[in-house]
Amino acid sequence: MSLDRVARERLVRALAGAVIEHADELTSLDQAIGDGDHGLNMKRGFEAVLATLPGLADKSLPEMLKAIGMTLVMKVGGASGPLVGTFFMELGKALPEQPSRPDLVTATEKAIEAVKARGRSEAGQKTLLDVLVPVHAVLAEGGDAKAIAAEAVQAADRTTPMQAIRGRASFLGERSIGHMDPGSRSASLLIGAAVETLKFEVNT
Repeated sequence: MSLDRVARERLVRALAGAVIEHADELTSLDQAIGDGDHGLNMKRGFEAVLATLPGLADKSLPEMLKAIGMTLVMKVGGASGPLVGTFFMELGKALPEQPSRPDLVTATEKAIEAVKARGRSEAGQKTLLDVLVPVHAVLAEGGDAKAIAAEAVQAADRTTPMQAIRGRASFLGERSIGHMDPGSRSASLLIGAAVETLKFEVNT
């Protein structure tokens, strides 16, 4: 997968746009089981990422991803900033400048493990891991862009009947059941935007 400067900028704009355009939806989801600020926080973070363009896209892919992660850690409040930021930073650390699909599989696994450690959580606890882990499995199994995007959406949907074990929503106990996890939804939006932008590269 080789991304030139134009493709890197297009990727950044797609990621940011997906979050910013759905900020109200993310806020609504978080109002049901959290502090109600997930959409606003994520929007603020990705607006800050956009503000670093066009210079951000001048960086290599690994350095660009690490820079995105650092910005999110600094600008996004709550638990989301450290978790999403960690994912981007670790992905950047693990990827070579021109990654192959196996490189992407390995790097994503390392990034997921870093998120688990940072959040002291596992898949099945109604967090963004409930999207990241199954999407990684589809990627590792050779799924194409369409399959990856579909799994991201379906995985977020599958958090709805779960009871939250970690995070603010865990304080609600059984009352968290019946609501989609906002972190999982934002993860699905980011994955969808990424594979739509990179679909030709992902499919090879």
